[in-house]
Amino acid sequence: MTRARKELISLSDTRYYHCIARCVRRAFLCGQDDFSGQSYEHRRQWIVDRLFFLSEVFTIDVVAYAVMSNHYHVVLRVDTERVKHWTEDEIIERWCRLFGGHPLIARYRKGEKLDEGALLKVSEIASEWRERLQSISWFMRCLNEHIARKANEEDGCKGRFWEGRFKSQALLDEAALLTCMTYVDLNPIRAGMAKLPETSDYTSIQERIEDLKTPSQKSRLVRFIGNERKHAEDNGIFFHLQDYLELVDWTGRAIREDKRGAISAHVQPILKRLNIDPAEWTESIKYFGHRFPRLAGRLDQLDKAVAQLGQRWCQGRTHSQRLYLV
Repeated sequence: MTRARKELISLSDTRYYHCIARCVRRAFLCGQDDFSGQSYEHRRQWIVDRLFFLSEVFTIDVVAYAVMSNHYHVVLRVDTERVKHWTEDEIIERWCRLFGGHPLIARYRKGEKLDEGALLKVSEIASEWRERLQSISWFMRCLNEHIARKANEEDGCKGRFWEGRFKSQALLDEAALLTCMTYVDLNPIRAGMAKLPETSDYTSIQERIEDLKTPSQKSRLVRFIGNERKHAEDNGIFFHLQDYLELVDWTGRAIREDKRGAISAHVQPILKRLNIDPAEWTESIKYFGHRFPRLAGRLDQLDKAVAQLGQRWCQGRTHSQRLYLV
């Protein structure tokens, strides 16, 4: 049974979410449609451009992404602290970059003199927009509706472009985040679209590799800050980038050759630190989305999240026990 979005996304459980949106039509979202011969490859850039534009407007950062032929994956992080420091004027300016706003807001932005009641209404509207600017549902809505309008205009048709609402998966701890990022970055390799991470077009792993070539340029993605939490204000991913790149490279080769193989000594530390079973790693990367459809994490984190949702059970407990060791 379909569950309310508020029951699937709870910022009290985690700030990290894996979202997937799939095209409803037979024609491809991106890539080459072999039936019609038409290429939709340019639409990949539409999604990437819109994704990072929205990350500048919202208090939501992009951790990982992969744009496939008829769907896309994105791992998002909600920064609930940043939005608290935005003034009402900044909130209004950001929201009006997306929508026309409200007639009263338009008067306020023009500098018209407003009475006390009108100013209270402005504050009320800004408060509502503040909540929306930290909402994954609104982020995904602004992404998908924009792409749907452009695609429908290009195709000369109307109607639904996406397969219902987007799917979301809560990543409850660092181990789940690492697994999901690897799963997303290796999507083109699993699909046979690329052989190596650096040749996987329109993915975060390719972007991270390109960023290494220009270290002076600030990355658009959430950065890796290593394993040591030296400062409470550090707001990055607590892995070493080089460890992650080696892990993705080794896992991609194992998946492409369709064999488990022995875990390389170079990539063992990152799995060992998070108590991830190397024997389960490759298979879990292949089937991560199916094994953890709504919640992903260690067993204790799954049970905690399930209890907060008022449920008794969730899919993925058995796989969690096998993959994430105590």
